[in-house]
Amino acid sequence: MDNWDEVRTAYQVARRGTVSGAAEELGVHHATVIRHIDALEARIGVRLFQRHARGYTPTEAGQDLLRVAQSTDDQFSQLVARLKGQGQEVGGELVVTSLTSMAPVLVPVLTDFQALHPDLKVRYLTSGRLFRLEYGEAHVAVRAGSPPDQPDNVVQPFVRQKIALYASESYIQKVGLPEGPEDFAGHRFIGPEDEDSKAPFYRWLRANVAADQVTFRVSSEHSVKEAVLAGAGLGFMTECEAGRLPGLVKVLASRDEWTAPLWLVTHVDLHRTSKVQNFLAFLKERAREWP
Repeated sequence: MDNWDEVRTAYQVARRGTVSGAAEELGVHHATVIRHIDALEARIGVRLFQRHARGYTPTEAGQDLLRVAQSTDDQFSQLVARLKGQGQEVGGELVVTSLTSMAPVLVPVLTDFQALHPDLKVRYLTSGRLFRLEYGEAHVAVRAGSPPDQPDNVVQPFVRQKIALYASESYIQKVGLPEGPEDFAGHRFIGPEDEDSKAPFYRWLRANVAADQVTFRVSSEHSVKEAVLAGAGLGFMTECEAGRLPGLVKVLASRDEWTAPLWLVTHVDLHRTSKVQNFLAFLKERAREWP
């Protein structure tokens, strides 16, 4: 292919579904996007998109192009991330991803680390999706559960996240404080949208609480926090997050079987860089102070 710009434009149209979305992503005028698509289709003699009122939908040929362009774009992003991580200076960009519930302890660590290295730009990502270290989407990932087993990743045990059962003071005033599971009758619970969640504390909930008592279901940790604070019922939260929030009552203390092991994950190509090694050492030292 003679013109990578046209292929890149087609790739963004396929991803975003509209000319305007692709133009915004590429930082060009929408007329440029249309011109690139028309020129590419004319050059290869194949229709890549079906045009309709809602945007552009890839044809079968367009889907083939999307797969190839995705692979090329991923490899280029991986190369850029590796180049950024080279050298002995702690500067450039540091991308860290974790569970949302880790933000109360990780944000202060990242802030203090950046203060030691003023040239560093920090990106802290807490999206629900799994960021792909092999494609350079993050330098360091803090992950929970079973040890990650993706190839070419360096996995280190980190800390265990303590989980307890909480309610708001307003809820306790209305319904009362249960002394233990034997007093759960008449109480309402906040549970996961995925009723088969493998989280150990939700498995415990299924075994000890009737299904019809789980009256408020959510799909994120942030929503659990908000639901507990709003008085929707009893919900599981990390102790490090709940300890920073006023108006919460610990109903059941953390149990060993509820704790979630956390892992530090880095890609082998970036693991030994000065930036990543300095941050990991700083993070581990600061974690000693966590409750």
